[in-house]
Amino acid sequence: MITLKVPEMSCGHCVKTITGALQAIDPGAKVEIDLGTQTVKVASAADEAKLRAAIAEAGYESEKLPA
Repeated sequence: MITLKVPEMSCGHCVKTITGALQAIDPGAKVEIDLGTQTVKVASAADEAKLRAAIAEAGYESEKLPA
C-alpha cells in the first residue's frame, strides 16, 4: 500500500475526485482517504508514478510518505 500526502485535499468533492482519478487508471484499486490527516492510501497494481500522475491530472499535488 502506498501512502501519499495531498495537502490541498479538504472536502468530500476532493475525496470523490481523487478516488475517481485513481480508479480510472486501476479500477481494482483500493483507496482509503483520511481528510483529517490529508492522506491517501492506495493498494494498486499501478506504480507510484502513475498514481501520483493521476492525482496531478485531477489538480492536486502529492508527496509520498514513509510506509
